[in-house]
Amino acid sequence: MRRRFVAGRAASAVTTPAAIAAARSAAQASGVAHMGAHALGAKAAGLAASDVPEAVDGEIAWQLAHMTTAVRSALRRLPPVGEDSAGPVGVGGLLATGTLGAVIRKLQQALRAAG
Repeated sequence: MRRRFVAGRAASAVTTPAAIAAARSAAQASGVAHMGAHALGAKAAGLAASDVPEAVDGEIAWQLAHMTTAVRSALRRLPPVGEDSAGPVGVGGLLATGTLGAVIRKLQQALRAAG
């Protein structure tokens, strides 16, 4: 958890949206790697320029190409965003709404399509 706070403080030391997202996703990943949904959220938060579909698609392709088999397998076990009744990817959950929810949906679709 201490590493999470160190990485989190880095987000206040940078100014570009991509750098802030990278610092926050590093903090999230280091602090909550025990929970797959949060790991998925950290991956999605790391996607810079989430308002540019080509950037999101390119980053998702890069992430899929660099995921280990174990990570891919773990992320595939998560319920699709918005289908579970509880949790961060559940209906109304923190990771299920807004831009982050849309990016996670794209990431989950790409994971399913990649087989």
